[in-house]
Amino acid sequence: MNRRIEDLESQLAFQEQTIDELNQLVTEQNGELATFKRHLQLLASRLSQVRDQQSENSSLVDEKPPHY
Repeated sequence: MNRRIEDLESQLAFQEQTIDELNQLVTEQNGELATFKRHLQLLASRLSQVRDQQSENSSLVDEKPPHY
């Protein structure tokens, strides 16, 4: 009976260690994901600005000069 209790205690200690390691990993990945989201938002914003600038420039190119 003592051996079974020791085995269970050993398994419990191993599981607690594994849970702590997984929790740490999930926390780190959550931080990385937040960073990636911020970078993606910045890229999307910059892409939108570039598209706006291109459409402004293309409208100037497509216009006929005043003497036509």
